Amino acid sequence: MDAKYIKSLITLLDDPDTKVFTTVADKIIKEGNEVIPILENVWEKSTDPLLQNRIENIIDSIQYNYLADEFQKWAQSPEMDLLQGTILVSKIQYPDLNAGPIYDEIEKIRRDIWLELNNSLTALEKVKIINHVLFTLHGYKPDTSNYFAPKNYFINTLIETKQGGPIILSLFYAIIAQKLGLPIYCVNLPHNFVLGYKDRYYQKTSDYPAEEKRSILFYINPFNQGSLFGAKEIELFLKQQKIEEEINFYLPCSNKESILQLIYNASVALQRSNRQNKAILFNRIHDLLADKD
Repeated sequence: MDAKYIKSLITLLDDPDTKVFTTVADKIIKEGNEVIPILENVWEKSTDPLLQNRIENIIDSIQYNYLADEFQKWAQSPEMDLLQGTILVSKIQYPDLNAGPIYDEIEKIRRDIWLELNNSLTALEKVKIINHVLFTLHGYKPDTSNYFAPKNYFINTLIETKQGGPIILSLFYAIIAQKLGLPIYCVNLPHNFVLGYKDRYYQKTSDYPAEEKRSILFYINPFNQGSLFGAKEIELFLKQQKIEEEINFYLPCSNKESILQLIYNASVALQRSNRQNKAILFNRIHDLLADKD
């Protein structure tokens, strides 16, 4: 990157001629993430609202292009890794995020749980160990004081504060469990993102849709310290919420659906916090990912 060339382009960003501005902006955007620190420095020193607004829009465009490319690569990967997906969502909000501490913390927790596990334990006993290590030893807990705070939707802030909302706690729990080889997967229950523990030995005996419910041994609610519940509790919950029952509410969802839900929830939280520009960026990424088969 030629810093002098970029700075010369930036001097033209306040040009009243929109054609000149558009041409200059396109050239800056093509330079990618490397120009963002220069743009931010100019923004901080400027007192011109027009220039500041234009710089903000250019930075948003650069970040969108980068994130769009990363999410497209993720969506095209065979496994659509859940941890990588949650980190990418955090990067929408925190472009300079260092993912190292996230990987370190997950490995630390995984190892602490692994040391307590053995093959003779039942599924319930294994979950009790996860709950003890995650919520008691490592101190993770739900943030019930500010449910819709944007920070409650990002894995990096979850690790920094040890607090989070239902969806990020569930994703965090599932990521750790799956790294231990346990069949714990996300379940996109309306208004309450939870987890299901799959029966490894389940065999389908009929084509009746409700039959598949038997494939889940029990459900886990990480937002309630890993409390356990069954399909009957989901039935009751849906009736109370006056939501028409669907078999999908009982079964694991895909990693892609989990990440789409995380992006959507984060966008709603940002809108409620009057951070419209950031919410728009989340919505654009959501729409892009939703369109990918």
